[in-house]
Amino acid sequence: MGLLDLIRKLKSSQDKELRILLLGLDNAGKTTLLKKLASEDVSHITPTQGFNIKSVVSSGFKLNVWDIGGQRKIRPYWRNYFENTDVLIYVIDSADQKRFEETGLELSELLEEPKLQGVPLLIYANKQDLLQAAQASEIARGLSLDTIRDRKWHIQACSAQSGEGIKEGIDWMSTVVGKKK
Repeated sequence: MGLLDLIRKLKSSQDKELRILLLGLDNAGKTTLLKKLASEDVSHITPTQGFNIKSVVSSGFKLNVWDIGGQRKIRPYWRNYFENTDVLIYVIDSADQKRFEETGLELSELLEEPKLQGVPLLIYANKQDLLQAAQASEIARGLSLDTIRDRKWHIQACSAQSGEGIKEGIDWMSTVVGKKK
């Protein structure tokens, strides 16, 4: 490989760099999902008090993922991270049905944010490995996702603990963003 080939390869990989915003209520599994995506140990996860940033290469993209804490007192600060977001990943605890209304309200507010206008939305219906987990299709109906018209969106059942379903969501995201870039 010559120098020119190397420069072209580096330039094309820079073109495939994405800024991902990872949001959701506290205890939804955002940090576990991020660590699993980065092939890190998920046995000792503590609640995110501020934010985590990780760069992960997946599906031909360098994903710069901003994992922001989901505690109620932190949520007003989410808007500080909206600028230049390529994809919004929203994580829902599928087993915590008592908080579906709260998570739906937070998601609705995010979708109305001008800085996130048109940004593709990937929703992970997490914790599918738990018996009481609602199915992704049930969550989609409950959140009226079919009414979203201003952006591409996808809901993906997953288990951040086992990793099941994570790659499928990232593949969807890569396809959607790959068409835009």
